[in-house]
Amino acid sequence: MLRWPIAILFVVNVLAFVALRGVFGPTPIASARETNHLNRQIHPDWLKVRPVSAADAADQAVVGGPAPEAPISTSELPQ
Repeated sequence: MLRWPIAILFVVNVLAFVALRGVFGPTPIASARETNHLNRQIHPDWLKVRPVSAADAADQAVVGGPAPEAPISTSELPQ
């Protein structure tokens, strides 16, 4: 009863081993991918990282804090 599942798993393992050895070609992680993005950058040294000031951070949500209350006025509906 377990003969066929074991045989299938054995064949799949052999194929995985052969594929990792490079029989079907190099693995995708073997070479640099999308190098054209690095070549197309214009003046990457001009990029500056600056800290967020208190005024800029006032509208940022605090992670783990309560959700901010929306400034909405409500009233009773007439019956």
